[in-house]
Amino acid sequence: MKKSLLVIIAVVMGIFFSMGSVNTYAANPVKKHGQLKVKGVNLVDKKGKTFRIKGFSTHGINWFEDYVNRDAFRDVKKMGINCIRLAMYTSDYNGYCSGGNKKHLESVIDRGVKACKAEGIYVIIDWHILNDSNPNINIKQSKKFFKKMSKKYKKYNNVLYEICNEPNGSTTWSEIKKYAKKIIKVIRKNDKKAVIIVGTPNWSQRIDEAANSPLKGVKNIMYAMHFYAATHKAELRNLIPAARKKGLPIFISESNICEASGNGRIDKTEGKRWFKTIRKYKLSCVAWSLCNKDESASLIKPSVKRVKEFKKKHLSNTGKWYVKMFKK
Repeated sequence: MKKSLLVIIAVVMGIFFSMGSVNTYAANPVKKHGQLKVKGVNLVDKKGKTFRIKGFSTHGINWFEDYVNRDAFRDVKKMGINCIRLAMYTSDYNGYCSGGNKKHLESVIDRGVKACKAEGIYVIIDWHILNDSNPNINIKQSKKFFKKMSKKYKKYNNVLYEICNEPNGSTTWSEIKKYAKKIIKVIRKNDKKAVIIVGTPNWSQRIDEAANSPLKGVKNIMYAMHFYAATHKAELRNLIPAARKKGLPIFISESNICEASGNGRIDKTEGKRWFKTIRKYKLSCVAWSLCNKDESASLIKPSVKRVKEFKKKHLSNTGKWYVKMFKK
């Protein structure tokens, strides 16, 4: 009887520790999936299996830096988020290239990267051009920035780089390619493996232009597509199948269900159509933005003043919607 009892206890304990191991992996996406890479049109994990980033983007860390903390990232990770995008504006609102404190902004990025590493989630370092429209305007500073970042985080297996958020205005794909080739070269001198996301014309919408003339001789490159569902509908969404057929790896690095302004009407119906396409093609998607700014795009309710210890009740309707969609 004693021997039988010991066997039973051993079996139960084995199951217990096995379950614990599974839970640990579930709580640490990077430990489970490792260094990500691009295979064909897909983002894949260390085992070569298709992997979907399900992320939240910060608003500009230039003025919403308090949300960049480990506790906040742990809270949203529990909701199913496996990536944080650190959006650093370049020429807007005391941006990195327009009077902002470079050392301080870099310290916020460092805090964010290390918090993501500690929580076992992925992180996108986002060179968030907007009003500068053409990434070549600040290319000298971009080179210095990405040289520093890629050198500092080359041993991190959870870091991705987004090198030009939303080229816009009259900026052409040819101009973006010229910029991208130079910045990719800078990053690759230090970091040979990190996935790099390249913006596309017209606020990162014209993936068709990138598909017709992709970058050559480079690996682990994806192309950004952004949508705001109340503004961008089937006309933009229908670019995805054709671009994929031409072999373009697409990464939805910014999205929301409101209007393109980041405010105004919310369109959940159109949002569901977008997510039907996202699931069909197993695309990564990041939602804008983790803050309580009084606008439709915010993932936290404007009335919520805390910057950590988040629960679902603290999320805005938009935030709750994204958490629900990411579970499917």
